[in-house]
Amino acid sequence: MTTRKPAPSTSRKPVLGRNPFESATRPASAPPARPPTAPPVAPSGPTPGAPPAAPEPIAEPQPRPARAAKPSAPARKSRREAAAPHPERVSFPPSAEGPASAASQRDPWAAEQRGRTRFGLPIELPGEDGGMFDVARELLSTDYYLRQWGRIGMRNRSEVVDDFGLDAKYDARLRPWMDLLYTRYFRAQTDGVEHLPASGRALVVANHSGSLPYDALMLKTAVRREHPAHRPLRWLVENHVFYMPFVGSLLNRLGAVRACQENAERLLRAGQLLAVFPEGQKGQGRLYRDRYKLQRFGRGGFIRLCLRTGTPIVPCAIVGPEEAMPLLYKFENIAKIGSVPYLPITPTFPLLGPLGLLPAPTRWHFVFGAPIPFDSFGAEAADDDVLVGRLAERVRATIQTMVDGVLASRRSVWLG
Repeated sequence: MTTRKPAPSTSRKPVLGRNPFESATRPASAPPARPPTAPPVAPSGPTPGAPPAAPEPIAEPQPRPARAAKPSAPARKSRREAAAPHPERVSFPPSAEGPASAASQRDPWAAEQRGRTRFGLPIELPGEDGGMFDVARELLSTDYYLRQWGRIGMRNRSEVVDDFGLDAKYDARLRPWMDLLYTRYFRAQTDGVEHLPASGRALVVANHSGSLPYDALMLKTAVRREHPAHRPLRWLVENHVFYMPFVGSLLNRLGAVRACQENAERLLRAGQLLAVFPEGQKGQGRLYRDRYKLQRFGRGGFIRLCLRTGTPIVPCAIVGPEEAMPLLYKFENIAKIGSVPYLPITPTFPLLGPLGLLPAPTRWHFVFGAPIPFDSFGAEAADDDVLVGRLAERVRATIQTMVDGVLASRRSVWLG
């Protein structure tokens, strides 16, 4: 007989390491659980006075069920082929004993993957005519998208551009749109175009009008359409225009040239027709209350250019762009963040967003004056600052007189 151990007292402290969640799952009214006690052990051996127990029958071992035979590899292959939804799309490579294809010989990766299988099916390798694997690898590569974007970007570009970036093919593609703006939208009128020479170099000096360089594009269109020789016109633009998004590259491909003495002299010595706007940024950023009041013509760089090369000056007055996009105010400090000279405030911009950059359909006038020759001064006169300033002021006064004459003769901003 084994003796039963006494039950532990309920006032005993809990043992360290007890489950802290046990009290949360136990009902509040239930008494504290006691530790389980071991069941009484029966005494070994037969009990005195008890009848003998019958012997237990010995169970015979049951035979193990037979395992299904594993199908062979050809059977598994035929079963997968039968379950395939589109068996005609599965292509198999040539046998390993046969000669490798030309594509596998060119592609080491294909030669390495030859003979391998995946999910019981052979890996499809690129063939002579290209397969699904070829197409997937081509679409997932970065070079594919770079080539496509490059083709789209070069689709309308000319293979040959001149030394200053003129793209003849791009210019010809946009020419109908420029003609539409000139004839239908602005309904431009051009006078005195016969003062431009039929050949040889000449410098067209014009006043700047408007917040955006629409006047230069329309001046080029006017010379090409109205001149008897249909001469092309190049013009100089400030450096800050080339830093503006899309504007600099667009104007450069249409014929604009970065303003500097070297570029201008090369163009004039090549016998081309060149246009300059001596007011520069001051004329382009002129407020509406100061419209058609020409600013100072810089330091007379265009006069020095004409004196060195013996180029005549053809004054030009442009009237109409000042009302097409009137500049009410400009923020100069904020605009420095975007690499632009100022942020224009017009009646439509920035109120209408990008649509506010479209000019109003005012009536435009282009007037060309008589040429001003500089052959009598000589090339050494370009170093005379007093003479250069006096000639620059003479050209500015001539253009101002021409602008005032057009303003006095027009009846309406919209009808001319």
